[in-house]
Amino acid sequence: MSKKHSSHVIGIDIGGTGIKGGIVDLGKGKLVGERFRIDTPQPATPQSVAKAVAEVVDELMTRPEAPAADSPVGITFPAIISHGIALSAANVDKSWINADVDAIFTAELGRRVEVVNDADAAGLAEARYGAGEDVDGTVLVITLGTGIGSAFIFNGKLVPNVELGHLEIDGVDAETKASAVARERDGIDWDEYAVRLQRYFSHVEFLFSPELFIVGGGISKRSEDFLPQLRLRAPIVPAKLKNDAGIVGGALEAAIHFKLAK
Repeated sequence: MSKKHSSHVIGIDIGGTGIKGGIVDLGKGKLVGERFRIDTPQPATPQSVAKAVAEVVDELMTRPEAPAADSPVGITFPAIISHGIALSAANVDKSWINADVDAIFTAELGRRVEVVNDADAAGLAEARYGAGEDVDGTVLVITLGTGIGSAFIFNGKLVPNVELGHLEIDGVDAETKASAVARERDGIDWDEYAVRLQRYFSHVEFLFSPELFIVGGGISKRSEDFLPQLRLRAPIVPAKLKNDAGIVGGALEAAIHFKLAK
């Protein structure tokens, strides 16, 4: 890879409604310049999404802060990803299931690509540059949103595809009771929601004994309404990187995979 902006890597975060990207300074864990976003095409088929990702990358590469043309691109994808293959398709077209996501994007972009689950990417970024910075041992990043996303980080390294929102607690998937959407759907106040979260986090803590819990998702903006009520052995804190976490984590995972970072 050329030495031009050697610490800069492009990260792309694919969501159900938008595809956003940015140039990430891996030394700082921050975006250089503004994010660039376009709507996720509908239907979100492999061909249409790949072309949209290429459009985002092309825009970012026109900037003076852009990395070298032979640098890799890190891409987050809303699916379980195993060796570059999508094993699920929650917010994109079902034709992605069993598709070689890595190969599709590599062919479209004409450069090295690393694909990672979106929650894993955000969690990796938060553990490396955010609330989990310099914390050894197990860090669990839990996002409370439409469902419950999770990332398992051990000594700064990602253990991929740990789906802790689908733990069965009291006979149901945890996210059906403890997600942010579940709170809104059931019309419960913060005190009652904290009771549900206590049940969930106590169970997760019993299974994994983490050094730290980090809570993300849009609801983390209201963390003072529920986090202080939780009683756990491990500290539990709100996430710091907000909407940039996926982009930063995607870029970081690409850099780690291609040995540009540890």
